[in-house]
Amino acid sequence: MKHTINQLQKELATYPPKEVLEICVKLAKFKKENKAYLEYILFGSADEQEYIKEGKIHLEEVFATISRKSTYTTKKGLQKVVRHLTKLIKNSKSKQTEIELRIFFCNQIKKARINLDSSKIISNLYYREIDKIKAAYIKLHEDLQYDYHSDFEKLGIQL
Repeated sequence: MKHTINQLQKELATYPPKEVLEICVKLAKFKKENKAYLEYILFGSADEQEYIKEGKIHLEEVFATISRKSTYTTKKGLQKVVRHLTKLIKNSKSKQTEIELRIFFCNQIKKARINLDSSKIISNLYYREIDKIKAAYIKLHEDLQYDYHSDFEKLGIQL
């Protein structure tokens, strides 16, 4: 059976709070993504800047695990970082958070001096992130766009 979100919401409204809590815990145990999203809702959404800060720390840790012995291992490591980046952005759904984390990722690549010309996949991965930054930037309010202008210049992004 397939039920709409609206039907599920109405059904959940009929449950006592204790049972709703049990359902939430079961959902969190069911899938890692559910648990991560529940963590964001309960602990991260109240302070978005703290969520961004913790996300950057997490990305730095994952970035530090990248083996630079070969282009292949560098590529695989960067793909792993992008998966973590995507999960952080997916939970937040904030364009501002998305831009900050993607800019941080691109800065980490520059800081690590990863040669973008060594692999077509690595360069595509980097420039895809740049394109996603541009797409999110367009959706921001003008005042916030101005705030990120200097970050774009540092990365060499032309708007």
